[in-house]
Amino acid sequence: MAGIFIYSEKTDIAAELISFAKASGQDAYAITFEAEAAEAIRNYGAKKVFVLKGDSPIAENYAKSLAAFLKNESANLFVVGATARGRDLAARTAGYLGCGMVSDASAISYVDGTLLADRMLYGGAVIQSEALTGMVVVTIAAGKFTAAAAESAEIVSVDVTADNRVKLVNSTPIIKEGCDLRVADKVVCVGMGMDKPEDLKMAEELASALGAEIGCTRGIAEERHWLPVEQYIGISGAVVTPNLYIAMGVSGQVQHVVGVREAKIIVAIDKNEKAPIFRAADYGIVGDMYEIVPLLIKAIKTNK
Repeated sequence: MAGIFIYSEKTDIAAELISFAKASGQDAYAITFEAEAAEAIRNYGAKKVFVLKGDSPIAENYAKSLAAFLKNESANLFVVGATARGRDLAARTAGYLGCGMVSDASAISYVDGTLLADRMLYGGAVIQSEALTGMVVVTIAAGKFTAAAAESAEIVSVDVTADNRVKLVNSTPIIKEGCDLRVADKVVCVGMGMDKPEDLKMAEELASALGAEIGCTRGIAEERHWLPVEQYIGISGAVVTPNLYIAMGVSGQVQHVVGVREAKIIVAIDKNEKAPIFRAADYGIVGDMYEIVPLLIKAIKTNK
């Protein structure tokens, strides 16, 4: 059963990866470890959804059985969503398969049995391109492909054995304070050029006028603590793909630009004409954001 097998514990990412597999001209097969997850993704175009059933609640404990399953099914490629759990499972599975692996690919395609992948190195300063043949495991972040509804897939249950050397003792839910920037259509980002936390109201007013979400640089979230860490954008934060991204007082260091480079339109506002953000921007306004943003808000409201 050659084809592309995909896994993510997040339904939206799994749906995107199914779309990639189908666009590559291959049959797409989804893998889950929960019956509920199978029901959630069965309508996104996979030929089959396999539920690997065992006695462990930890997906990573099935890496050895998953590798054996992929080998038995003659999988061409195993694509995994680049979440914390997905990265762990992918690495373990690749180890058991003894095959090549591409971590956190920024772009992938599958042509005539060859995986073509790009990944960013050195904080995004370098893009490494790789071509791999044979069985390969690859992890890729959300937002790279567009999911599409399709006919309902067959769900197949497969009994597997878990490696129970690791046990779940306790779990505590993470309480997230910020919005989900990954799905935002428009983003207004605040940088260290903002003087005081009260000035966030200006950014919020611009975001409200545009119907946008608020994001920030790492310094705003982790040094000044003005916004939740979920809202900072960059290589170690959120990677966003909005139609419109507006930077207010953002210098534009490479670690931040990695998180916004897939935005359709980037607009930068900064009083430093040599700020790196202007090299990444489609439109740049050199000037004081405290003068420009109120005028921008007024113009948007006037023309609504």
